[in-house]
Amino acid sequence: MYIIFLKLLLFLTWASSPSLSTSITQLDTLLAIRDSLDPENRVLLSWNSHSDPCSSASFEGVACNEQGLVTNISLQGKGLYGTVPHALAALKSLTGLFLHFNALHGILPKQITTLTDLTDLYLNVNNLSGDIPREIGNMSNLQVLQLCYNKFRGNIPSELGRLRKLSVVALQYNELNSAIPASLGEVGTLARLDLSFNSLLGPIPVTLADAAKLQSLNVRNNSLSGRVPSALRRLKGGFEYMNNPGLCGTGFDDLDSCKEVSTSEPVRPEPYEPGDTSTKDLPASMEPQHESCGHCKRTSKSSKIGLVFTVIAVVFASTVAGLLLLFWRRSQNQKIGSSDNGPKQVCQKSAFPLISLEYSDGWDPLEKGGSGYSWEVLEGFMFNLEEVERATQMFSEVNLLGKSDYSAVYRGVLRDGSVVTIKCIAKTSCKSDEGEFLKGLKILTSLRHENVVRLRGFCCSKGRGECFLIYDSFSNGNLLQYLDAKRNSGRVLDWSTRVWIIRGIAKGMDYLHRKKGRQHGRVQENISAENIVLDSGYKALIGDSGLHNILEDDVVFSALKGSAGMGYLPPEYRRSGGLSEKSDVYAFGVIVFQVLSGKRDMRQLNLESGSLKDIVDENLEGMFSESEAAKLRRVALLCTHDSPHLRPSMDTLMLQLDAQQ
Repeated sequence: MYIIFLKLLLFLTWASSPSLSTSITQLDTLLAIRDSLDPENRVLLSWNSHSDPCSSASFEGVACNEQGLVTNISLQGKGLYGTVPHALAALKSLTGLFLHFNALHGILPKQITTLTDLTDLYLNVNNLSGDIPREIGNMSNLQVLQLCYNKFRGNIPSELGRLRKLSVVALQYNELNSAIPASLGEVGTLARLDLSFNSLLGPIPVTLADAAKLQSLNVRNNSLSGRVPSALRRLKGGFEYMNNPGLCGTGFDDLDSCKEVSTSEPVRPEPYEPGDTSTKDLPASMEPQHESCGHCKRTSKSSKIGLVFTVIAVVFASTVAGLLLLFWRRSQNQKIGSSDNGPKQVCQKSAFPLISLEYSDGWDPLEKGGSGYSWEVLEGFMFNLEEVERATQMFSEVNLLGKSDYSAVYRGVLRDGSVVTIKCIAKTSCKSDEGEFLKGLKILTSLRHENVVRLRGFCCSKGRGECFLIYDSFSNGNLLQYLDAKRNSGRVLDWSTRVWIIRGIAKGMDYLHRKKGRQHGRVQENISAENIVLDSGYKALIGDSGLHNILEDDVVFSALKGSAGMGYLPPEYRRSGGLSEKSDVYAFGVIVFQVLSGKRDMRQLNLESGSLKDIVDENLEGMFSESEAAKLRRVALLCTHDSPHLRPSMDTLMLQLDAQQ
C-alpha cells in the first residue's frame, strides 16, 4: 500500500510540473483564441488540440521562444472575422501581436493591457470600435501601437505618456474626438505620431514640439485650433496639418498668422489634458480665448458650438466615405503579403518575426504562387517597413551614408541595439521578372561565410517603391579609407594586418566561386576596395556579394563601367565585354597591389621589375616581411595577367598563399 501511494505521489508531482502545466494551459489558451478569432474554424485549421503550438509544421503564425512559450502571433491578412480574444492575456510572454488587415469587430478588451512584455501591437485595418482602454498605459514595453483604420471613438488616453519606449503611434482614420494629450510629448522615444482623419479638438500641445526624437507628426483633417508651436518647423515635410481651419501660426505654408485678441476672460490652461472628459462636456475655455487666426472672427458661444458640430459632421461623413472607398480599392487591388513565421533557427521559431511586407502595384515578387517559385525559404529574412523606418529614424539625412545612381545607403539601429547598414534600391532598378528576382534573393540569403557580409533581411515597400537590403555594419569602415592614408590623414595599417586582410579577401572569393559552381549563379562582378569592409579585428569581408543577381542588367552594366574606371576590370572586358571567374581573380590582383602599396592609383609604380621598397607602402617605414611581400607581388602579377587563361583559380591561389617560403 505504501508503494502504491508513493507511485501516485510521484505521478501527481510529475503531472503538476511547471513545464507540463504551462504546455497544457498554453494549448487551451490558443484554442480559446482560435475560437474567438475564427468562430467557424474556416481559417485557423492548423490550430487543433492534437498539435504542438511550437512545432514548425502546426499552429500557423505562432512563434515560440527556447522555453516553449508563445512570444508572437502573426495572423495579418488572413480574413479573420471574429473578435479580439480576452484569452490573449494568459500568454504572458507575448511580445508581438499582429492581427492587422483582417475583419475583426468588437472592442479592444482591457485584459490584453496586462501583457507587459508586448512590444508590437498591430490591430490596424479592422472594424474595431469602442474606446481605447486607458489601461494601455500599463504596457511598459510597448514600442509600436497600430490602431489606425478602425472605428475607435472617444479620447486618446493620456496614459500613453507613461510608455517610455513608445516610438510609433498610428491612430489615423478613426472617430476619436478629444484633445491631443500633452503627455505624448513627454515620451522621449516617440518618432512617429499619426492622428489624421479624426475629429480631434483643441490645440497642438507645445510638448510635442519639444519631443526630441519626433520625426513625423500628422494631424490632417481634424478640428484643431489655436497657435501651432513654432518649434514644429524643424520637422519640415514631416509635419502635416492641412484641413484644420482653426489653426494659425508663423512660418507655416497655408496658415495665417495668429492675432492677439484683447479679452478679460481667463486664459485657457495650455496644454489641455483630456482625461475622462468627453467632447460634449468640454469647457467653453477649450476655444482659444487670447488669440485667433488672421481670417477668424469672434462668434457667440452658440455659433461656435454649431460650427464645431458642423465640422464634426462633415469630417465624419468624409471619413466614412474615405473608409468605404479605401476598403473597396483594397479588396480590388491589394494583395497582402504575410510572413506567418519568423526567422528560422535550428530548433525553434524566432520570437521576433518581421511582418507586414508591402508591395508596389504590379510588383509583388513574394505573392504566394504568383511567380511559380518557392518563396518559403525567404520568410525568415522578411523585415517590415516600420522596422526599417525605426532603424533609420524615418530615413533621416543624419543617417545617410551615401548615394549612387541606383541606391542610397543608411546607417540603422535595430530594436535589439545592433547596428546595420540598409541599402535602399528603387524597384525600377530591380529585376522585373519575379522568378529571376526571387532566385536572386535566394542566392543573397544563402551566402554564409566568415569573410562575406551577411544579409540579415530585406523589405519591399509599397509606399516607397523600394527594396531594402539590411546588412551587418562594421566598425572599421571599408578598405578604400585606408588607401592613400598619409594624404587623407587616415590610419596606416601595419604589415601583419595587410596580410590578414588579403588572406580574408581570398577566402571569401574562394567561397563565392565554389558557391557559384553549386548554385549556377553569376560571378561576383563587384570586387573593389570600396566593397571590402573591416570588422573590429580588421577581418576582411566582401560586401554586396551577389547583389547583381537582383538588379536589372542595365544597372549592373552601369556599375561595371564605374568599376572599369577604377581599374578593377580586366583587359578582355574592354575588348569584348565578357566576364568570367577570372575577371574576379584580376580584381583580386589589383586589390593585392593596392594593399601592398597603400595607394588607390598604381599607374606610377613599376609593379613587375621595380624593387619591393619602391612598391611597398612607404608609410610602413620598412617594417614589413620581404619574403611575404615578394610572394604577394608574384600572386598579384599572376592574377593581373593579360590572358585570363594564365590567371590561377581562387582555390589555386589559396594554396599559393598558404605555401611556406
